[in-house]
Amino acid sequence: MKILVTGGTGYIGSHTVVELINAKHEVVIVDNLVNSSKDVLDQLKEITDRHIDFYEIDCTDEKLLEPIFKNHQFDGVIHFAGLKAVGESVVMPLNYYHNNVLSTIVVSNLALKYQVKKFVFSSSATVYGDQEVPFVETMNLLPTTNPYGETKAMSERILRDVAHANKDFKVSLLRYFNPVGAHESGLIGEAPNGIPNNLMPYVSRVAKKKLEFLSIFGNDYDTPDGTGIRDYIHVVDLAKGHVLAIEKLKDSIEVYNLGTGQGVSVLELVHAYEKVNEVKVPYKIVERRPGDIASSYANPNKAFKDLGWKAEKTIFDMCKDAWKFEKHYQEK
Repeated sequence: MKILVTGGTGYIGSHTVVELINAKHEVVIVDNLVNSSKDVLDQLKEITDRHIDFYEIDCTDEKLLEPIFKNHQFDGVIHFAGLKAVGESVVMPLNYYHNNVLSTIVVSNLALKYQVKKFVFSSSATVYGDQEVPFVETMNLLPTTNPYGETKAMSERILRDVAHANKDFKVSLLRYFNPVGAHESGLIGEAPNGIPNNLMPYVSRVAKKKLEFLSIFGNDYDTPDGTGIRDYIHVVDLAKGHVLAIEKLKDSIEVYNLGTGQGVSVLELVHAYEKVNEVKVPYKIVERRPGDIASSYANPNKAFKDLGWKAEKTIFDMCKDAWKFEKHYQEK
């Protein structure tokens, strides 16, 4: 298949591009480089030995994006493009609603216009809000605790309505949990512009002594060690899930959790990182972060049953690969 990957130079997008090419698909990338770098294209070429068509375009700009659809006959779209920091979304809600929701409307509208029949959407476990864990796909979407999660829930509803109104338009909504780690080559990984918002790249930069210490947001949650529990999934496992989702997409709407099904606390992840990489990660406990919940982890059984997909890499694999990328990234 020929697949458009929006946000394809970003963290999850770039790893999915690699796995799509490994599975013999042709890829075109669109990205505005707001939270990524054009250098990623060189790394992708080194990993895959392929030239990948790339367009630096914002997916909220329909006039600029339409010629890409017109000039390429896409079989499918994987839509990653969007802002993704929970804490930042609380402070900058309008940016998140404008960017994340409008991009979904624009990309799906062009997909319909140019008869692209497969659409995989990068959703999030935040759409479940604060419900009893593990999260299951049949749960209702609840008002979430942050605007980021709301943009994902709104985008899901939009895509459901589009699919119901257009019987040939097939949508897979992938609700994934906490992607971490990096490609085993160390060439691509999570490299946000500026100070990281996500846990693992922050841990890596503290370990590399680029940042002084890690702030752990709260140790008074109702969890075994008081810190938040999340379902950390290796980004390569996650990328493979996207490939299977678009290859096996047949029904009008499919929804899948992509997670390990295992909850790991922030402190457990920090200690695993220190152990496997033989480094120190100084940390301080600070106040809870707005928008966070105590526990979030998946029931991933549906993805295994329908797609034959299962997360295979361990928390130690995730920590080891993240450190390998950090060392390579900082040496460039």
